[in-house]
Amino acid sequence: MEKLTLTIRHVLERKSFQDARIIAGHAGLDREVKWSHVLEVQELDSLINGGELILTTGVGLQLDLMTQFHYVQKLIDRHVSCLCIEIGPYFEEIPKEIIELADSHAFPIIVFDKKVRFVDITQDLHTYIINQHHQMLSQLDTMSRKFNSLSLTHNGILKILQELNHFFGQNAIFITEKPKLYYYPSESKVWETQLRFLLEQSPGHYSEPKTLILEGQSFAILPVEGLGQVLGHLCLQRSQAVPEEFAFLILDRAALAIAQILLRDRTIEERKQNNEDDFVRNLLNGRHVDEEDLHTFVPVPSKNMYYRVLYIQLSAVEKNLNPSDWEEIKLQRLMSIRTLLKRCGFFPALSCNKNSLTAIACFLADDRVKEEKSRSLQAIEQIQDMNGSNYIDGQLCRFGISSVYQEFAQADKAYTEALKVEEMCQKGVTDSPFYEDLGLYKLLLEIKDASFLETYANSYLAPVFDYDRKMDSNLFETLATYLECNGSKKDTAERLFIVRQTLYHRLEKLEMILGTDFMSPANRLALESAVKAYRILL
Repeated sequence: MEKLTLTIRHVLERKSFQDARIIAGHAGLDREVKWSHVLEVQELDSLINGGELILTTGVGLQLDLMTQFHYVQKLIDRHVSCLCIEIGPYFEEIPKEIIELADSHAFPIIVFDKKVRFVDITQDLHTYIINQHHQMLSQLDTMSRKFNSLSLTHNGILKILQELNHFFGQNAIFITEKPKLYYYPSESKVWETQLRFLLEQSPGHYSEPKTLILEGQSFAILPVEGLGQVLGHLCLQRSQAVPEEFAFLILDRAALAIAQILLRDRTIEERKQNNEDDFVRNLLNGRHVDEEDLHTFVPVPSKNMYYRVLYIQLSAVEKNLNPSDWEEIKLQRLMSIRTLLKRCGFFPALSCNKNSLTAIACFLADDRVKEEKSRSLQAIEQIQDMNGSNYIDGQLCRFGISSVYQEFAQADKAYTEALKVEEMCQKGVTDSPFYEDLGLYKLLLEIKDASFLETYANSYLAPVFDYDRKMDSNLFETLATYLECNGSKKDTAERLFIVRQTLYHRLEKLEMILGTDFMSPANRLALESAVKAYRILL
């Protein structure tokens, strides 16, 4: 790869600097020069961006030593590349205190003992820098076309890493959640353990391009994204001779080509699993499934293997889709959810239709933590973060999650539970997507006769309903909230956004209608079950 970064060392090789000499900051000769600027004033904050080579005659430094000292310190703080001073009537020599300051910060100070034309220097450097940028754009375009071409070849990821190595002369590694590692050359494998550890320990930290230092070596880390998810991380050992911005631009093109390979491979895998949909539907509906299919689509049963059924109610897609468009949407949804569930520790078998997606989400756990919910909640949160780019709008999804089961013969029961809890969430009866959190609703939902539930609810609540209709009041809401708050007047008033005195008045009305003992254990249980039965019927 040709030289792309203009450094102080390269500047000193230019013809315009043949009479210059460096008197301080020799350790900073590899500082990058992004631009040159003639500066003859002390107030420089609004004039400096960082990376400039500053040219001055010293006309603005004809003050005391302390002022000069602070001026140079300010240049250092603003990340100026170096300071070039023309020795002459305005500045006859550089104080040793300033030389010591520059040396301590590896900040080069260059002096011209002869009069020079700053305009010639700036023109020379700016022409060089602009040509550099043009060269980088040309190389970026060439590399992008190479990556796209390699993405269509066999073993394309390795070939892309090989191209990165040839271009930068540095180790290139691609790390995914899977054990398989892609790297080039072979000796770059030694970095895998440390890089994988950092990526797994702080995944959110590397969701954007980052530069990290390992054992004194600089690595550019870029996430490879597809379907709104991070598919892996592209890691390039970076030389200081390459501008960071340019390195990330090249990596971005390589990452795009790698993402295309990964998504194409996943598409092929999903198309091979067309039979999975039928298998899952048969299993969830209690129909017979072949033993061979059972071993193909779900993990082999074991002592520590459990599963939940996860039901996701999706926003409906357009009804008049042609079959090929629907197949593409279905494929993208399955790929996205499968990847997400695997990342959360599940082994999923999936079925998808236009309005919903159902997963038999198997997982490994010992008996003590099999009911643990965190991995399921993590999956829901990640689905809710989906923005529609993969045909799933997470904010419009509703969820139902069954109890934990081990025998696949009970999958139909688990599916029914997941449907019931999603329905309860839709009605606003519960905020939890887990069937085991339904409490008394689990018993009431087993009653298939809706007329019985209606009769039961009215037998306890009809007087409250009648009062609300006649008086246009909201005693039912007050009663339901009072029961949910376990009879706490303070909590009830806060949840209803009313003052305590208003609540007392409503409770007096309830005592008149239901009796003064309506909060006794037996009556309270009856009223709570009647309220829940009524909400099921809504």
